[in-house]
Amino acid sequence: MKFVSHILSAALSIATIFSVLTWGFPSNTQIRIERTQTVLRERVSDQGSQTPQSPFDSSGNLLSGGHGEAILRLGTAAKPTVWTEFSRLSQQNEVVNLGQGFPDWLPPKFAVDSLVEAALDSASYPHQYTRTAGHPNLVQQLARRYRTHLGRDIDPMTEISVTVGASQALYLCLQTLVKPGDDVIVFEPFFDLYVNQIKLAGGNPVFVPLRFVPYNEDENVISGGEWVLEPHTLKQYISTKTRAIILNSPHNPTGKIFTRDEMEYIAEALELANPDCVVLSDEVYKYIVHSPPKERAAEESLFCRGHVHFASLPGMWDRTITISSAGKTFSATGWQIGWCIGPQRLMAPIHQLLPYVQFCASTVVQEALARALPRADEPYLGHESYYDYLRVKYTKKRDKLATALKAAGFAVPDYDRTPGGGFFIFARIGKEIRDQIPVSRISVKNDAAPGGVARQDWALCQWLAEERGLLCIPASPFFSLESSEAGKSDEFIRIAFCKTDETIEAAAEALSSLKIASVVPDQERNSR
Repeated sequence: MKFVSHILSAALSIATIFSVLTWGFPSNTQIRIERTQTVLRERVSDQGSQTPQSPFDSSGNLLSGGHGEAILRLGTAAKPTVWTEFSRLSQQNEVVNLGQGFPDWLPPKFAVDSLVEAALDSASYPHQYTRTAGHPNLVQQLARRYRTHLGRDIDPMTEISVTVGASQALYLCLQTLVKPGDDVIVFEPFFDLYVNQIKLAGGNPVFVPLRFVPYNEDENVISGGEWVLEPHTLKQYISTKTRAIILNSPHNPTGKIFTRDEMEYIAEALELANPDCVVLSDEVYKYIVHSPPKERAAEESLFCRGHVHFASLPGMWDRTITISSAGKTFSATGWQIGWCIGPQRLMAPIHQLLPYVQFCASTVVQEALARALPRADEPYLGHESYYDYLRVKYTKKRDKLATALKAAGFAVPDYDRTPGGGFFIFARIGKEIRDQIPVSRISVKNDAAPGGVARQDWALCQWLAEERGLLCIPASPFFSLESSEAGKSDEFIRIAFCKTDETIEAAAEALSSLKIASVVPDQERNSR
């Protein structure tokens, strides 16, 4: 405010001098100048004496007055999230980061070459706007590919929408489907972005729990296990208010691949839902099925070994929007090119809404992806295709990290018996590790944690970052608040293996310190 006062005073002085030099000192002019100066100085003085009003109340919540509908739907609690909190921890501590799911290496050379070629191709005008619903070259490539995936012809102009990442694709789907009060089903645990996108559309998130089935049912043994969708559970939560079901396979955060039977449960349950209920099939990890279901060999689509597209099930094309992106597949999450594919009646509203949200995704990057897609089908570094190479690469990284986790005392899935995809391990906290978490860290206030309390999973991850130099993500943000407070997320943490071998080896070294610490006598450990 002092700065503003100085500027106004200087302006007034200049105005006065200019007036004197131009007009001299006629009495009326002089009086008007003095009065104006006095009034402005009083206003500045009054403003300077007022304390600027904070947008937050004493509890850190946004004051409700004046906010638009979107903020009100999200809630006015303006508190840190798991991502802001653990980003802060990574900046304040020297850590090996296995938290956020992005690869820490370059995209494949053919993808980078495609980007350079697209940027330099002045003949095709890649630096200007392109078609809002998708760059023609890219939608043609996607139609060709999904024709094989889904076993049907795809109209590139009416049945595909290109978006700024898969997140925007999901946002547009929900905005064009959901009316205030509609229910949208998500399977718990879930990718946390889903919940607030549902709220932004005016919908109610309905959490259908996946049941964790340990390999060893003995309560005294901490083992890995599988996450299972039970048909009777789904039927308990679905109703005529259900407008959409979000299916994510391979699944973030667990790595689960939904079985064919489970997908058929979902298809059958649609009979109990709103007649216009749509399945939003999030398939961003479809090319990273590192442990394919053994029974799926006969039903695999092109290069998606072990993956079944929900829209390919009998009768499901008309009730499905398939969502995907290039970021995870090509290790280029910053490219931010996503898409959704479905029948024209579901795509038309998205095409209508797109220009009011984003006129078009980057033309250069869309053109680059259109050039990269056919190149990915070709032999790559001794493998049948880039996709085959990608699967082998991630399998090795998964095994390297899983070995280190087991040695440290975590329980992880047995990928010889449990199918898996994506690039996360949802590890179960072993007893020896649980005993190492300082009691002073558990059940303490933490604004970023669900419910404002750091439960066991959160306390462990924060302690690992601050004391062991390893950043992982607690499980509780992937559960509803009710489930988190009931302790259903206490035993798990999410660890990413989309990292270089050097990063994973550094993480293994950090994890080994847990095993060493577990042999420290209890008396010495408690004294720390």
